[in-house]
Amino acid sequence: MSLRELARVVQTSEVTVRRDVRALEAEGLLDRRHGGAVLPGGFTRESGFPQKSHLATAEKTAIADVAASLVEEGEAIVVGAGTTTQELARRLARVPGLTVVTNSLLVAQALAHANRVEVVMTGGTLRGSNYALVGSGAEQSLQGLRVSRAFLSGSGLTAERGLSTSNMLSASVDRALVQAAAEVVVLADHTKLGADTMFQTVPTDVITRLVTDEPPAHDDRAATELQALADQGVQIAVAGTGAGPGAAGGEQHPPGVRPRRDMPLPVQRGRMAAGQFRGPGGGMAAETLERTARVADMRRR
Repeated sequence: MSLRELARVVQTSEVTVRRDVRALEAEGLLDRRHGGAVLPGGFTRESGFPQKSHLATAEKTAIADVAASLVEEGEAIVVGAGTTTQELARRLARVPGLTVVTNSLLVAQALAHANRVEVVMTGGTLRGSNYALVGSGAEQSLQGLRVSRAFLSGSGLTAERGLSTSNMLSASVDRALVQAAAEVVVLADHTKLGADTMFQTVPTDVITRLVTDEPPAHDDRAATELQALADQGVQIAVAGTGAGPGAAGGEQHPPGVRPRRDMPLPVQRGRMAAGQFRGPGGGMAAETLERTARVADMRRR
């Protein structure tokens, strides 16, 4: 739409609309064009670090808290590039004896002063938009590596294609990180659920666990995608962004994180029975399950 048309629709001046469009672009909600604005670029669009760092900050913090609780003393892990993995790295600084392999300058910086954490960086060419090392140098440095877990983020996540990103070089390095790990943990807030971008990085059947936040009540797409991922055997931990009491049984949670809703990973990949959709204390994750069931029922109708 042109700025003139936008100004007419919202009944304000073009100067005001131009300022608002600039702010919305910074949040990744639209693209500015000469004299107007368009929807974001879909499969090929990738926001830069300044835009990403201001999106879903509370959700990323809660996700990072839960993800950090999965890491044990003395582990060796790989951590990919991204603003959510950067938040995770800040919490990993407290884990003694940890070895972190990463291609992210932001992750390395977050761990630079952690005395009990060893940081190993890949080689490669610096990609300035996300402060990550990519290319053949990064991929070759990961050959022969074996660690317990890989923590990755991306631009989109669907049950059909798994994790994806908008950049070919980033996708290639992420695939090399996955090859080095026994388990793959994806960190993705609800805005990425159901989004599909150009290059697949991790197929759904390779993802061991998803750590995400709880979708808003009106977000049927994200809730449906969560259930579809669970049906394919992905273990899901849902972190809340509001403070809440500990889980039943006295389990303690970091500040601002509600009890996780874990969906156990079946021995064999396949459709998950409703009775397996359980929290850490064995109870059904009722609210999320009921919502996804309602969505599925509406779709059938």
